[in-house]
Amino acid sequence: FLDRDEQVIRPALLWNDARTGEECAEIERRVGAERVIAITGNRASAGMQAPKILWLRKHAPEAYARTVRWLNAADFVAFRLCGVAATDRSLASRMLMLNLHEMRWATELLDEVDIPHDLLAPLLPSGTPLQQITPEAAALTGLPPSTLVSVGGHDHVCGALAVGVTEPGNMLNSLGTAEAVFLPLRRPMTDPQTGRQGYTQGAHTAGDYYVFAGSYTSGVCLDWFRQAFAAQTDHATLTAEAEKVPPGSLGVSFCPYMRLANAPHSDSKARGAFIGLSTDVQRGTLFRAVIEGIALDTRSGLEPLLVHTGIGKLKEIYAIGGSTRNRLLMQIKASILNQPIHVMSVEESTALGAAVLGGIGAGVYSGVTDAINSLQLSETLIEPNPADVAYYEEQFQTVYKQIYPSLREINHRTFDLQQKVTAAQ
Repeated sequence: FLDRDEQVIRPALLWNDARTGEECAEIERRVGAERVIAITGNRASAGMQAPKILWLRKHAPEAYARTVRWLNAADFVAFRLCGVAATDRSLASRMLMLNLHEMRWATELLDEVDIPHDLLAPLLPSGTPLQQITPEAAALTGLPPSTLVSVGGHDHVCGALAVGVTEPGNMLNSLGTAEAVFLPLRRPMTDPQTGRQGYTQGAHTAGDYYVFAGSYTSGVCLDWFRQAFAAQTDHATLTAEAEKVPPGSLGVSFCPYMRLANAPHSDSKARGAFIGLSTDVQRGTLFRAVIEGIALDTRSGLEPLLVHTGIGKLKEIYAIGGSTRNRLLMQIKASILNQPIHVMSVEESTALGAAVLGGIGAGVYSGVTDAINSLQLSETLIEPNPADVAYYEEQFQTVYKQIYPSLREINHRTFDLQQKVTAAQ
C-alpha cells in the first residue's frame, strides 16, 4: 500500500499468510458467506486483499490512516514506472472486492465492511495503455523515455494467455511453487458450492472469465522433501531413484496438504501425510509417492470442477512452469488424468503473457487473437502410459479420495493442540 506521509510502498501480508482468518470470518459475518460468493465469485480466504486491509486497520492503525492507495505488486511496479495507478480485472478478481458479474468494484461489499472506495485504483482491462515512463524511471532503469506502460495481469492468467488457453474446454496446468488447474469460462458460475469448495473465479486477461483449482504447495512439496531428507542430493538424482519404483510406491500414498487443503476441500487445518509406510520403503519410494500425491491431487481438484462447469471431458491440456521439467511427474500426471498433456517449451510463459499485454497496449498487436496467432511455441506431447492407467484409476478411487476425510478429524485436533502450545510459549 502507498504511504501518504513517507511516499513509499509498505508491504502488506503475503498471499499465503494465514493471519487474516478472523478478518475473513468478519467479512462473512457482516456480508454473508454466500453473498460474498455471489458478488465476487469467491469465498473469503486469507490470501485475498479485503481481509488484509481489515487486518492492517486493526493491527497497524497508524499505517492504515496514512494509506492513500492499495495496489497489487504489478500495479505498484506500473505506478512507479509511469505514475499512473490502475488495477487490472484479473488481479482485482483475487482481491475479494470485485463485482465479477458487472466488472466493477463491489461498492456494496466495500460499504458493508467499511473500506473506502477511493482506496482502490481505477479498474481497467488488461493491455490498456497507461502512459509513457517518467524521466526518473527512464534514468533508473535505462529504458527509453518513449517506453509505454500498459496494464498487466495475474501470473497464471498471463500464462494461459501466452499459450492460448482462452477457450472453454481447454485446461492450463501451471506448475511452480504453487499449481493452478485453470479453465476458461464464457461467464461466471453462480452455484455457491463452487466457492465453498475453495475454487476461485475471475476475469481472464483475454476478456472472458476463468475458474481454477490448484495446489498451494505443489513444487514446495518436492523442495521440502529434498531439504528434509536429501539436502545434498539434486532433484535429478531423486527422480532417477523414483523412476526405479513401481507405480503405487510400494503402497505408500502422500497427501500434499503441507500448508492447508486444496480444493475441493476448503480447510485451513488440513495437513500433509505419508500413508502406508513399511521397512521396505527407501528414499526413492518416498519421493515417487510425493510425485504421485501431487498428480493425484490435480485430478482431485479437477473432477468436481468439470462437473460444476458442465465441461465433462477436456479437449486439450497444456502445461507450463518449472515443474514441467520433471518428466516423471508429467508422465504420471498424464496417466492419472488418462489424457495427453502438451508441455509447452516456453521458459517464462507468465512473463511472455505480460509482454503480449504490453504489445497490445503499444499497438504491436491488434488484440488477443492477433497476438496469440503471432506466437510460435514448440511443445512436447506426453502420452498416458497404458500399463499404468488402470492402476492409478483404482488408487485414486479407493485410496487417495479417502485420505482427506479419514484424516480430517485428527488433523483438526492436532492443529488445535498445537495452537495451545504456541499460545503458551
